[in-house]
Amino acid sequence: MERTGQFKLRRKKIHLIISIIISIIWVLNGLICKVLNLVPRHEQIVKGILGEDNSRTITLLIGISEIIMAIWVMSRYKSRLNAIAQIIVVSLMNTLEFILVPDLLLWGKFNSFFALIFIGVVYYNEFVLNNNNLVKETKK
Repeated sequence: MERTGQFKLRRKKIHLIISIIISIIWVLNGLICKVLNLVPRHEQIVKGILGEDNSRTITLLIGISEIIMAIWVMSRYKSRLNAIAQIIVVSLMNTLEFILVPDLLLWGKFNSFFALIFIGVVYYNEFVLNNNNLVKETKK
């Protein structure tokens, strides 16, 4: 019984660490790359996909949305819905970029590989590590 409790505690710690890392990734991409515009390539990607009109405003809104995503991750509110939203957003965003503006991506079409890893980590963190049904403690 104690081993089960230790395993569950270790799994929760790993889940928290990965959640923090996922949140940091969202904040860095939202705040640094888009809101503060320290990586102008992100706005160029928006221009390439949506056109010149309002590309700065749209980039700013995307950045704010990414910061909100980080807050949502750390809040743990409806965490499964959050994980599904992250997976859909990252999949859609990377598919559009892969098709429409691969030349603007940091690693070109290879960016999809990193997106797939991120999606896998989000999935594993929520649906494996955070699955409370994996370990059922029996009470005597």
